[in-house]
Amino acid sequence: MGFFTTDFLVRLVTWPSFSRLLEKHIQCIGYPINLAILCGLIANGVGNVDIDNDELGENQHYVVLRVCRIFRIVRIFKFIRHSRDLLIIMKAVSNAKRELILLVCLLFIFVITFGSIMFYIESSYNKNFSSIMRSCWWVIVTITTVGYGDLYPESVGGQLFGGFVLTLGIVFLALPMTIIVSKFSFVYEREKM
Repeated sequence: MGFFTTDFLVRLVTWPSFSRLLEKHIQCIGYPINLAILCGLIANGVGNVDIDNDELGENQHYVVLRVCRIFRIVRIFKFIRHSRDLLIIMKAVSNAKRELILLVCLLFIFVITFGSIMFYIESSYNKNFSSIMRSCWWVIVTITTVGYGDLYPESVGGQLFGGFVLTLGIVFLALPMTIIVSKFSFVYEREKM
């Protein structure tokens, strides 16, 4: 943290124009994060407060500092501009925005529809399917083929419907991926020239 503080102070003193220093967007994101970390370190040092280990809930006013420290991951995005391959992936995803939005909308419709159906099939046989939202969680896990195993249908009708949802999930994920891969190959060929 000392390095980042020193870096910020040196840039602040030596930069010809402070407004031009803040024109770089990634720096505008990084400096408040560093300042939040610095505030957390000062709070740790001055008041002997451990903002990460708060068992009694006495340090609720430090929640903002904890959240700001999470955003340090944003610094990883600085490396995108240095990697040609990552830039190609970002352009391909940007070109496939409509398809990705369609994928999310269809996922939402499928989750609500199949979650409701599974709730009405399984609620009398399985106490784990206690609400439609819990059934929607099962549909998300099944369609994306994650399969945690925390929820599973026990009735024959539920198992048959679960097999249908799983098969539909594989098809559901495969169709947009072909479009995204074709966009990626188009961007890759264009950038290669």
